[in-house]
Formats: sequence, C-alpha cells, structure tokens
Amino acid sequence: MSVPISGRDRVYTADQTSNTVTVIDPSTNKTLGTIALGAQRLGADLSPQYTDNVGVHGLAFSRDNKRLGVVSVTSNTVDIIDTATNKVINETDVGRASHEGTFTADGKQFWVADRGRDTVTVVDAVHGGVVTNIKVGDGPSKVVLSPDGRTAYVNHISAPEVTVVDVRTHKVRYTIKGLGDTFSSDESISPDGRELWAAHKRVGMTSVIDLKSRKVTAVLKTGPDTNHPNFADTKNGSFAYLTVGGLDQTLVYRRKPGGTPELVTRIHDTGHAPHGLWPSADGTRMYVGMEKSDAVDVIDTATNKVIDTVGVGQEPQALVYVPNAAPAGSAANLGRQGLGNAPRSVSTTLPDGTAGDTMRPGDKGRQLEATVRPVSGLDMIQLQARGLQPTTTYQAYAVQKDGSKIPLLSFTTDSAGNAPQVLAFADFTGVSVSLSSEGKATAQTLARMSSAVASMHPGSDSAVEAADLLYCDCC
Repeated sequence: MSVPISGRDRVYTADQTSNTVTVIDPSTNKTLGTIALGAQRLGADLSPQYTDNVGVHGLAFSRDNKRLGVVSVTSNTVDIIDTATNKVINETDVGRASHEGTFTADGKQFWVADRGRDTVTVVDAVHGGVVTNIKVGDGPSKVVLSPDGRTAYVNHISAPEVTVVDVRTHKVRYTIKGLGDTFSSDESISPDGRELWAAHKRVGMTSVIDLKSRKVTAVLKTGPDTNHPNFADTKNGSFAYLTVGGLDQTLVYRRKPGGTPELVTRIHDTGHAPHGLWPSADGTRMYVGMEKSDAVDVIDTATNKVIDTVGVGQEPQALVYVPNAAPAGSAANLGRQGLGNAPRSVSTTLPDGTAGDTMRPGDKGRQLEATVRPVSGLDMIQLQARGLQPTTTYQAYAVQKDGSKIPLLSFTTDSAGNAPQVLAFADFTGVSVSLSSEGKATAQTLARMSSAVASMHPGSDSAVEAADLLYCDCC
C-alpha cells in the first residue's frame, strides 16, 4: 500500500564503523540522532572485557513497522529495536559471520544468514534467543521473504545459486542454479514477488531470476562493487535500482519480467561508494547510503536526480525506509555518536610514480583510492586497489608536506591484482598516500592472508591485513 511521506516515517542506516544506527526523518531530511549499539572503533572493542556490538551492518523491519532487526557482522549478534522508542528489546548471539536477515510475516521470528557457516539462524524476535538453525548450504548471505511470507530465498557467497526454504516447515524446497557468479553479496525480491535480483559485487554483475519459472533470465554487467538492489513502482512503471560502489553511481533499470531489463539511466551520487538503498513507501523517493562519505542521497524517482544529501554515522551499510515507525517529531533515546566525523579522500601515487586513479566510469588498468576518517582519537586509513600486480606485496606510506614518507602498512594483492579492502589505524598527518612494490609475495605470506580471510568467513572478497580483522567489506 502506498503511504505518502510523513513525519511518522523513518529512514535508518547501519553504521559499521561507529557501531550505530542513524535515524532520519524523511519528511524534513534531517538526522534525528543515532542509536549506539557499541563503541566507536578503535577503542574499547579490542578489550577482552568488551561486551557490546562490533560491525553494525544489516537491517530489516517487521511488517507492522514496529520493530527493527539489526545484525552486527563481527560480534555475530542480532538486536531487535522498538521503532517508537529506539530502545533495544532483546539481543541474541547468532551464527558465525551473520550478515543480513528478515522478519517473518507475523513478526515473531527473525531469520539471519550465517556467512561463516551453512545455516540460517532463526531468532525469537519477541523474547530473544535462538529457535533453531536451518541448514541451507555453505556461505548463506541474506534472507528475503516472498510477499505472502510463505517462502524464504537465501543467496550465497560460495555457490551460484539461491536456496528456497518453506517458512512453516523450515525445509529446503528446491535450489535455483545458474547465477552469474558464485559470490552474491546482496539480493532483493520485487514487490510483486515475480523477480529476485542478486548482486555479484566482486565481478560487477547482477543476476535476474524469474521466480515462477525458477530460472535466471538475465545476467547484467552492472559495474565494479555492484551491491544492493531494490525496487520502486512509480507512475512511469516498475523499476529496479542498483548501487555500484566502484562508479559512485546508482543504476536504474526498467523491469521486464521474463526478459532482459532495460538500463534507463545512471544517477551520479554526491558521495563515494553507494551501498544500501530503499524506496519511500509511496515510491517517490529512493534513499542511498554513501559508505565512504557518511551520508545518504535522496533521489526523486520521477526525475532520477539527487535532490538532497543527509549526514549520518560512520560508514553506512544497509539502509531501510520504515513508514509509520514513530510518533511525529519523536527523537526518543537518541544520541550523537558517529555524527560529524566525515571522512575525506586523499590523492594516491602508484609505484611507478603515476597518479592512482579513482574508481570512475571508463577507468582501466591500475587504480588506487585512499579514504581517511577520524575514529576514536586515531584515523582509519582505508585503501582500495585494482589492477596491480597479482599476488604481490606492497608497502603503503603517508606522504608528508615536505615529501618525506611514514610507513602505514603492507598488504598483498590477490590473484587478480586487487585489494578490495586494506585498513590501517594511525595519526594520519600526510597529504597523500604512495605505494612501493616489495615484489612477489612469499608462499608463507599468501598462506597467512588466505588463513586470515578464511577465519572471517569463507569466500570473502576482502584482502584484509592483520591491522584490522574486525571488519567486513563483503556486502
């Protein structure tokens, strides 16, 4: 049902670095505050005595709009939040590398995919606690439900397929095979229940599945770091929106169920690395979280133009729009953690002295981005590289104003020459970041890197250094 935007609606973002949920009033496009579910990285969460959440990442809401389900990917927890009061109702420890989930139609359970296992954990959303675990195959990534609530669809990070589960019996009914890649970061089901779109972040593609015929009808080449799909039904038709983080774009496709969707336009986002997105209940707006800009773009779906940008917590991941979530004007129990600490991009230099290109449309060859954000008295320096020498170790430096260099960290590229996520924590006083090649990685280094990635979850798309294993860059 179409519900016009009002002051009772809320937009929420899951902020992975500040460990918060940001709350926005879409009637004014103003940030009301944040719900703190853990400490800001990199402080207390490294202590053996730390008991709060780490890696606030996944979001879903109940069909009565009264509760929010929040998944923290590193502490492996699910928090159920009352949307009227912004208070945590209960918290449950779930499976390894839990990622994205959904409420059942009656709101009594929350199903979450455990990427590091072969299970979907079923949580008692009313009282907290695990009801059961459902085996669905290795590396489940997200759970979505059919509009009638009877069927659950689970994509994977280790198989090019979708597992289909009967919600009442918890039994796997069948598997849809033939997706465009083994790693599916995110998925979404169309409002009419006819299609499921599965994004393949690592290879920049999206699989479109006809749920009636149970077949893949199209594999779209959508671009580097393709992430969340979602849908908006407007006066001009039914459309699918996709974030493409490597291009700083949100793509708009006209749906053609049973056929190949038509690319309508590319929306140039105001910030870097668009990630989660969700339409308003009336389909007139699309809200897009900017992972590397700590902001949300508001898109007018009639014109497909960005009409406003709203600041949020640090490193927004999933985003949801919840109609009639809270009393108009209410900002109960909200704080300011994570707000006002926006990141910045700095220039980069490759080993041969050439400039490191940013991830933009048409870029080919070697690319390097550096993002610096303040976190708990330090700076988090985030590098993303493509097209470097494969299985090669690189040393990154902070280049000072006088040209001197301070070592930051070393990292090793994968077999394709990529390093999708490299982190260091330091007091960054430089003006740019430069790389030097240390040569081909040793077998020991490659084994260590493989072991570190596998310890987080099988099939990860992240080459993460020991500087920060409390992190996820895979959705």
